Amino acid sequence: MAISLLTHVVSDLCLGKPALKSLSLSSNTTIADALSAIKASEDNFISIWCCDHQNKISTTNPRKLGGDDLNYNHNYNYNVNYDYGSSCKCVGKICMVDIICFLCKEENLESPTSALLSPVSAILAHDSGFIKHVDPSTSLLEAIDLILEGAQNLVVPIQNTASSYCRRKQQKVKGPTIHNGREYCWLTQEDVIQFILSRIGLFTPIPGMSVEELGIIQTNILAVDYHAPAVSALEAISQSLVEQSSVGVVDEDGVLVGEISPFTLSACDETVAAALMTLSSGDLMSYIDWGGPPEDIVSVMKEGLKEKKLEGLLELLGDEYSSLSLSLSSSYSSSSSSSSDDESVSSTTSSTTSSRLTRYNRSWSYSARIVRKAEAIVCHPKSSLVAVMIQAISHRVNYVWVMEDDCTLAGIVTFRDMLEVFREYLASMVEEWGA
Repeated sequence: MAISLLTHVVSDLCLGKPALKSLSLSSNTTIADALSAIKASEDNFISIWCCDHQNKISTTNPRKLGGDDLNYNHNYNYNVNYDYGSSCKCVGKICMVDIICFLCKEENLESPTSALLSPVSAILAHDSGFIKHVDPSTSLLEAIDLILEGAQNLVVPIQNTASSYCRRKQQKVKGPTIHNGREYCWLTQEDVIQFILSRIGLFTPIPGMSVEELGIIQTNILAVDYHAPAVSALEAISQSLVEQSSVGVVDEDGVLVGEISPFTLSACDETVAAALMTLSSGDLMSYIDWGGPPEDIVSVMKEGLKEKKLEGLLELLGDEYSSLSLSLSSSYSSSSSSSSDDESVSSTTSSTTSSRLTRYNRSWSYSARIVRKAEAIVCHPKSSLVAVMIQAISHRVNYVWVMEDDCTLAGIVTFRDMLEVFREYLASMVEEWGA
């Protein structure tokens, strides 16, 4: 029965998870450092850590405390309880969308290169509570509750069986994944949904019910007109990153024709900022589709930047941009390689040009493999919950758009909506069985 899931803890979901790569939150760490780290990583984000080597961490389980004894910061809600002599906390994460939106701010348009030298703290969402540290023994139910409260990532120490002596030696080891001798991974909404899907039969009959019947179709959606300037969608893009959803692109009849997804944008280059400031929403979709626009869109972008006197963004594009676009177009038309081939290509760069090529190849690979040609992943109101779960997970997105028979947009279903259903079901089991 589903109640058996109550015996699972977050460490059960961490098996095989890679250690988090990180940057230190210091006055010397810049947004450019974060940008370089993201480009060098196979992930589309970098975690940001703050270490206080004066404070000793309590060994008491914070999940069992209450009142003033609970050791957590009201901004980050971290729950770290390991006595390694100093406190290291993940205080946030940064992805390419954060950097793109930062560069598109009015005060940064004149000199985006200088803006990239700003401290990394300038783009951290300090009060968001998106990142929460949890003990490996935190229950699955508690983890779901934290996600429903707004957490996007649950940071979990990777457990090992080393002796106390070995752990003390490990504290002296330094590296981008090591904090006070420990490595950490994190869990996402997707991880929890995948875990539940692997045991979906325990929730019968919930999985076979339609998303409409379950009442989880969100009608308060983020959308932009196909012909509207892409910059008009900037606020919606930022919000979709917070909500872990997407921005729908609709025509004059309300028909969904595509999307501007933060998941896809995160795999692109920072020069998307130039595209956002000059292209229409429809052209921006083309930009995302190919991971680098064809030559005619490059020309439109450059002319638009000149007209708006945004020489700084024009400089950001670089002289080699046009030849890069042509190279990518040729590469796309002749490509028949697998996604693994794409990823191997994207990991073999070092120079500025090849680094930019890497990001674009990753974007093309992501778009073709996950949201092909910026076509939104869609379902019908009558689609079953389990079918929608499989759709989202197979495409590596946290949501699925819902369309009516006439192709008009009915709403969106997110992982968070799904987790609410499973949380309510588990709560009813607890009440029924007195667990």
